[in-house]
Amino acid sequence: MSDITNKELKELKNSEFELAKLYVDRGDFHIAIKKLESLSNHYFSTKEFDRFLDCINDLIKMYAERDEIPKIIQMKERLQDLILKDNFHLTSFTYYTLGVCAACKSQFSNAQEYFQKALDIALKKEDKRCMSYAIAGLAYAYTQLGKLSEAIQEVYNLKVFLEILPIKDLQISAEIFNGAILRKMGRTDQALEVLWKCYELLRIEKNHYMSMQLLYNIGITYQAKGDLQNARLYLQLLRKSLDPKNFIRLTKDTDEKLNELGCTEYEEFDLIFDASENAVIEKRKGKVDFNNQFILMDLLHLFMKYPGEVFSKELIVKKVWNEEYSPSIHDNKIYVTIKRLRKLIEPDYNKPKYIFRAKSGYYLNRESKTRLQ
Repeated sequence: MSDITNKELKELKNSEFELAKLYVDRGDFHIAIKKLESLSNHYFSTKEFDRFLDCINDLIKMYAERDEIPKIIQMKERLQDLILKDNFHLTSFTYYTLGVCAACKSQFSNAQEYFQKALDIALKKEDKRCMSYAIAGLAYAYTQLGKLSEAIQEVYNLKVFLEILPIKDLQISAEIFNGAILRKMGRTDQALEVLWKCYELLRIEKNHYMSMQLLYNIGITYQAKGDLQNARLYLQLLRKSLDPKNFIRLTKDTDEKLNELGCTEYEEFDLIFDASENAVIEKRKGKVDFNNQFILMDLLHLFMKYPGEVFSKELIVKKVWNEEYSPSIHDNKIYVTIKRLRKLIEPDYNKPKYIFRAKSGYYLNRESKTRLQ
């Protein structure tokens, strides 16, 4: 009976761990931290050290993002104390975790040494998972130390391992590392190509935490390229999407970059339509995903091009569908299209602030602050 109970408890704790990971990915750090702190104590007491270290790594990542450096120092000291005890094995993942602690404190030379030890142990054990994490750590440390040729070589090594053992978080991290390294090498076009491929991966994975990191890298890469318009666009989008209470460090970094770009007011526009990128940003909703609904984008573009001008049904049909207006065919089509557009861009669908109806047609509220670029 005791064995069954222990098994059920283990399954319950593992389910709690997976739930906590979801909160990490969503950026709900205040919830994830409480869960993982409790789970780390449980896994240590049951001597499940691999799981314990998994919890510690996520906690360190969140402490760093919340700028809680004293907690990272406490975590590292706790690990070092545990290493001295007989019941705690000095594994590859232990050294990797110590490396993460050092990196979060900007001690990148120490981090490199820890990650190298982690890799040496993993190679001896032929542990591909630990090899992958150690290589990712080395790539990051080398990047921060300015050893870019070594860093990019580690990224390529990591990609080889990930073809054999796919680890989604590391696959995404590897692409972000790759983009960052290429940017620092001055190869901004290649960097953007890599980062936009990563964007496609994240559209599937739905990892909010990494999406925020990616947007920041896209923004500063456009800045490095000299494309300040797109740099402002994506950094402003990021800033609107950030929760400053959880993403303290990233918010600070983003604000600094926006100030460099002359953007001191993030709420200047209600609607921004970037025709070159087919991107629409609404002040409260952030980036609006049109999912290739080009008719809706064409209609919004028409309204934003002539704010306040009333467009008749006949003119809408001509401009958007390039057809001659027929009430039996187009009345319902226009009604449904306007409804769908409002659902996408209006912060409150029941109280529209952008698209209004007049006796003779529809128009964009002239009082709205919009930018068409």
